Order: sequence, then C-alpha cells, then structure tokens
Amino acid sequence: MPRKPLPEKTCLQCGRPFAWRRKWRRDWNDVLYCSKRCRGVAGTARRAGRNCRPAAATAPRTGP
Repeated sequence: MPRKPLPEKTCLQCGRPFAWRRKWRRDWNDVLYCSKRCRGVAGTARRAGRNCRPAAATAPRTGP
C-alpha cells in the first residue's frame, strides 16, 4: 500500500520547500523555517533591525 505524500511548507528565510518530519508532529503549524540555520539567520536579522528576506523575493535555487 503506497504512502500518502507528506505535507510541505516553504521556508520563510531561504524559500526552499521542506516536508513534514516526525519530530515536528506536535507543532507543525508553528514551524516556519527548514533548519536551525535559517531560524538563526532570521533571528539575527530581526535583532539587528533589518528585514529578513521574504520568500517571494528570493529566487528558488536550482541544482543539487
């Protein structure tokens, strides 16, 4: 029996899509970033008073 596709979101910092992970099962609705690095970069930009890059303005990356 084939599995259902996992839900996806787009990272607010880098604009990359990321899929649901088991460790996020309790707070999937609150997950905004794909990694600790993206969360840290966004937090640093906020604390410095700069706007973090919106995902819409970020060109999607291609390649591996």
